[in-house]
Amino acid sequence: MDYEVIVVGGGPVGMMLAAELALAKVKVCVFERLKDTTPYSRALTLHPRSLELFDLRGLKSKLMSIGKPLPTGHFAALDTRLDFSVLDSSSNYTLYISQHDTEKVLEEWAQSVGVEIRRETEVVSVRQDAQGVEVTAVDLNGKAVLSAAYVVGADGAGSLVRKQAGIPFEGTDATLTAMLGDVVLAYPPETNGLSRFTEHGLVMIVPVTDRLHRVVMIDPLRTGVPKEEPVTLEELSSGMERILGSDLGICEPFWLSRYGNATRQAKRYRERRIFLAGDAAHIHFPAGGQGLNVGLQEAMNLGWKLAAELKGRAPAWLLDSYHTERFPVNTALLRNTQAQTLLMGFDFSPRMMGLRSMLSDLLRIPEANKELAAQIAAFDVRYAPDEEALPHALNGRRFTELKLRLDNDTVRNAYELFHSGCFVLLHLASDDRLNDVVPWEEYGHIQVVRASIAGNRNEAEWDDVHTALIRPDGHIAWAVPRSEPQPLEAVKRGIARWCGSHHI
Repeated sequence: MDYEVIVVGGGPVGMMLAAELALAKVKVCVFERLKDTTPYSRALTLHPRSLELFDLRGLKSKLMSIGKPLPTGHFAALDTRLDFSVLDSSSNYTLYISQHDTEKVLEEWAQSVGVEIRRETEVVSVRQDAQGVEVTAVDLNGKAVLSAAYVVGADGAGSLVRKQAGIPFEGTDATLTAMLGDVVLAYPPETNGLSRFTEHGLVMIVPVTDRLHRVVMIDPLRTGVPKEEPVTLEELSSGMERILGSDLGICEPFWLSRYGNATRQAKRYRERRIFLAGDAAHIHFPAGGQGLNVGLQEAMNLGWKLAAELKGRAPAWLLDSYHTERFPVNTALLRNTQAQTLLMGFDFSPRMMGLRSMLSDLLRIPEANKELAAQIAAFDVRYAPDEEALPHALNGRRFTELKLRLDNDTVRNAYELFHSGCFVLLHLASDDRLNDVVPWEEYGHIQVVRASIAGNRNEAEWDDVHTALIRPDGHIAWAVPRSEPQPLEAVKRGIARWCGSHHI
């Protein structure tokens, strides 16, 4: 075969997935039809969980040097902002950064770990059989047919991979469209961001660069315009005049786009040797800037599982768990974005003004605000606990940051242990017999860490943990309680179930 995995689509999701695979020494190639990273940025925000994932791979500081941290976000453009600063994480903020910049960081990382990137290459056919997948692509040299064990479609809403795999894309077509423009404003708002909801529509304005501002608009006089019809500067200007009382001297458009609220999800994220991720798997109204972020989380979920399969150490159920874990997360995402769209896109009457005011007041209640902030941040994602593991409250949960005191008395941030993309076996019980559980030298994809907790806000959650296995994507596979009478037997079973049993 030419490659072990071919990733179709070189946006942020495709690049992150390919890098995850290469980190595990998988031979992977990205096919991308564009010559360069697009200069336009539909997404402008990295959410807290995405920042944690980048932290797990040592990329967060690079992104922080480019973007601007913001402690708040919005839900349906309500007046009361969501407060991320109360969340239990050092990434308790959103990072305001253009998708263009995020893609460049990911592409550089992918190249540094050995991903082959073939730009100006358009995939025209994907066929699979029991042995592998055949991909036909056209580049500047003509047509080429290449083979791989697996293919991942990260090729957007119109995914050719999804269509050729015969996977239904179920949901609803657009019932409204909105507009955005990256433009120059002669008289920009005095504050960094402006959000105005009136009987005439919704306008949100944020700075994109020193020169450009992004104007996002839902104009009830224009919501019936098809997505394919180009946006004009005059459209934005007249809408701003009605909603804001001024068009703020709008001029010099850099990018204008119209988008809709079509909401669809692939019926399955896997069809034998073909997988889907990002917009190829689900589309929705871009409310709250969640689409790019969930795609990155899918890339992290799928990457280590595909690598485990290719390296011969995946249990039979592992690849199917990509769909079973991510599908319900994205079903909840679609509900979330549909609710936001109802609140800000269909009704601009006094009745809706009253409802929005009431909901905004509710978000002043700290518990309500935190609940919704955790949802947007993807901190509420918990995968179903492994039914064969010992019951524990941590099973399936996101691994929150811990300060660990290692055997040599040094203190480290636990996220630093994940830079190589391995499992981390966190042993907190100081049991020397752990050395004899399995032949650890044969498990190079597991980093065994003997430590104690060195003071954390969530330290109490770990008081009864003997040993825990944390997955490469930063979720806890299982935790063995100290009360377990035979904890090392439980550790051995857990290693066999998750990390390959052929050595045991």
